[in-house]
Amino acid sequence: MIELRGVTKTFGAKHAVEELNLEVRAGELFAFLGPNGAGKTTTIKMVCGLLTPTLGTVLVGGYPATSSQARQLIAYVPDQPFLYEKLTGREFLRFVVEMYGLDGKLATRRIDELIEIFEMGDYVDDLCENYSHGMKQRVVFASALVHEPRALIIDEPLVGLDPRSARIVKDLFLERARAGVAVLMSTHLLSIAEELADTIGIIDHGRMLVQGTLGELRAATRAHMPLEELYLHLTGGDRPNATSRYGDASGLTPLESTKP
Repeated sequence: MIELRGVTKTFGAKHAVEELNLEVRAGELFAFLGPNGAGKTTTIKMVCGLLTPTLGTVLVGGYPATSSQARQLIAYVPDQPFLYEKLTGREFLRFVVEMYGLDGKLATRRIDELIEIFEMGDYVDDLCENYSHGMKQRVVFASALVHEPRALIIDEPLVGLDPRSARIVKDLFLERARAGVAVLMSTHLLSIAEELADTIGIIDHGRMLVQGTLGELRAATRAHMPLEELYLHLTGGDRPNATSRYGDASGLTPLESTKP
């Protein structure tokens, strides 16, 4: 569903993403991990068609990511929710529905379903300017799902959410993936990746260091290194020149732990 082939993105002399290969299949939840500045957001913006690659190909549903066909398949949830402050939550959802050209009766039913799923009934008819961050995030998630996308791209999905909202969102990711949606989730929360992801990819300095299932990543260390240790070792987040108690993982390559 989502496919990047040999993708490089440069900004002047800076290589934000370099020779990146990535695939998220329909029904798969892919956790995209990496330090700040690793290239995650640039990659996500290319998948959403907001940036074009310098080299390589980005496809969504077999279409170029910048095409209108691909954009009909995509929903994107950024890390900072944006709403029109002088609209109510319901009016904002109606606005999104009209942009996608959904049938009126279907749109109304879909909006009502999402209001119930995200438990927004108490405030959805208030102006968005009065919402807390968590309230705004729920409306943004609902707006992303209102047209039933086939590819869901999320950047730091749980920022600012209370535990109840976070649980609703996590359950929804799993439900959407099991319904055949390709879910690409960028996060700094390794516990979320361990809990939810079918596949995990770790990127640093624009290059994919390793990707595969959690079991494959652990097996590739030859010592069953926990995800946190593996992540810190590969991205240089542990102490400089320190040797991990799980042994050396520096020999890992994408070929050793990446699905075909």
